[in-house]
This record gives sequence, C-alpha cells and structure tokens, in this order.
Amino acid sequence: MKNEPLTVYSNEGCVQCTATLRALEAAGIEFEVIDLSTDPEALARLKTAGFLQAPVVETADQSWSGFRPDMIDDVAKKRAAR
Repeated sequence: MKNEPLTVYSNEGCVQCTATLRALEAAGIEFEVIDLSTDPEALARLKTAGFLQAPVVETADQSWSGFRPDMIDDVAKKRAAR
C-alpha cells in the first residue's frame, strides 16, 4: 500500500529525530511519532530489539535507527512505485 504505516520513535530535543521528521515530511511520507520519553514500553521494546539510538523508524518491512536519508529515499521510491 502506498500509505502503509510508518512509525518514528523519537526523543524530545534529538537533532537526528528532527532531521528525520523533516526529511519524511519533505518526501511526502505520512508517519506517526511516538515519544520515547513518555512511552517506557516502546523504549523497552526497542532496546530489546537492539536499537541504541533515536530515532527508530519502522515500516511494514524494515526498520533502522538514526538519521538515514538513504533509507527515507528508499521508502519514498517504493511508495511512489505502488
């Protein structure tokens, strides 16, 4: 689906989180933001999965952490092709 769920797990004041959110908006990708500072269950789940830095971005078929413009471009291209 073109608008499949995309979730960004973010922290307040996180520069990489802000850059990721701006890049997603610029690419026209819809997303939901979950604030890790107010959601300890999400934070614990991500740590258990091995993520050690924010943001963590999850799509239906992939996930990554940090500011990754290459991954954002990949998601945008996949969604445009559908």
